[in-house]
Amino acid sequence: MRSAPLAEPAARDSGATRTAAVLGLGHFLPETAVSNLPIAERLGVDEGWIVKRTGIRSRRHALPSERLGDLALAAARAAVDEAGVDPAGLDAVLVATTSADDLLPNAAPLVATELGAARANAFDVGAACTGWVSALSAGAGMIESGRAETVLVVGVDALSRFTDFDDKRTAALFGDAAGAVVLGVAGEGAVGPFVFGSDATLAEAITIGRDDAVIRMDGHTTFTAAVAALTQSTRDACELAGVALDDVDLFVYHQANGRITRAVAERLELPEARVADYVAETGNTSAASIPLALELARRDGRLNAGDTVLVAAVGAGFTWGATVLEWGGTA
Repeated sequence: MRSAPLAEPAARDSGATRTAAVLGLGHFLPETAVSNLPIAERLGVDEGWIVKRTGIRSRRHALPSERLGDLALAAARAAVDEAGVDPAGLDAVLVATTSADDLLPNAAPLVATELGAARANAFDVGAACTGWVSALSAGAGMIESGRAETVLVVGVDALSRFTDFDDKRTAALFGDAAGAVVLGVAGEGAVGPFVFGSDATLAEAITIGRDDAVIRMDGHTTFTAAVAALTQSTRDACELAGVALDDVDLFVYHQANGRITRAVAERLELPEARVADYVAETGNTSAASIPLALELARRDGRLNAGDTVLVAAVGAGFTWGATVLEWGGTA
């Protein structure tokens, strides 16, 4: 006996092409700010040495009592509130992170439960600093296919807990933060097509081993690979979206360090005013850095409804990804 065929999603029945858009944006930064001074004194270097190498002057670190889920939940609530959606109606909660509080459970179901999104498909996305872009792609794909109406995408990391503060290569780099967006069916604005790539021959450049559980990084290899990946993925994403570099109002790159951002901008001949650079006061917040930078740019009046925005990230693995957004009515 043949079973009845599964019903096709409504978008396919109607022949309509659905796109996803950002309905709400939120972020969270821990209150504890850590300047370069204590890090420099411990390393036996000058504060200016840190600024010259990284562009970072300060970063936020979560307190021992603050769990990763607390950071994620605060950003998630802000995004949901701005979007004006009922958390109970969320179809998916995606949390991009490398630093979940425990190996199990994942962060996403904890965030979903605290938020009141009991029916959501909740799972973590692990792509290091590229994680939020990867999660954004997954969430947008759910909406485009008609399998979801609203999706929460969170990027959150607390890499201060995996930092060796005696290692000059990494001691000053990382900050803790969370950023989130709610995606829905496009009314105003739209998430464009994505480009991704990976190259595991570079995997040893950034690692966290189970033996010591701290970040180890080959800075030169990371810098060279990051600049190349961000530069090429910017060109590829713009070509796929059918826009020229001059059409992009704001370039929001993963805030890894100031030297990488400047090098990419120089290679692409981008005006400084159109490149988001907030790493000086946040440090590298990994999966949280792009949604955090979007929020900071919006507060500065640099991100407005109708803007064309490119977001691109590169992370351990090596992984990278980019897309072009038409910013909607969340400014």
